[in-house]
Amino acid sequence: MFDPTSLKYDAKGLIPAIAQSPEGEVLMMAWMNIEAVKRTLQSGQVTYWSRSRQDFWIKGETSGHLQKLIEMRVDCDRDCLLMIVDQTGPACHTNRRSCFYTALRDGEEVEIMAPMTDA
Repeated sequence: MFDPTSLKYDAKGLIPAIAQSPEGEVLMMAWMNIEAVKRTLQSGQVTYWSRSRQDFWIKGETSGHLQKLIEMRVDCDRDCLLMIVDQTGPACHTNRRSCFYTALRDGEEVEIMAPMTDA
């Protein structure tokens, strides 16, 4: 049985968690603490730790853009998580599919993804 205490959390008790679609698209990165890991595994809804609010947040709880956990993966050093998720709607608070919508090309920032529409 998986033991969340076996993960390597930083000095603040946090571990980075990358959300990815089943097709391999990186959607976002956020932080989890041991309780967020437990809640995610228990509920199947990805739960993160908000560093700014110092509180838990279930992704999409207010927006409806939920992340349903398909699989949680642990990296080789046990200090980073990969969440394979079924993402409802945009993952980014800017209404984009992914938070990684800015590319650096020839030294310039280029927006490569427009906000999603409700149509």
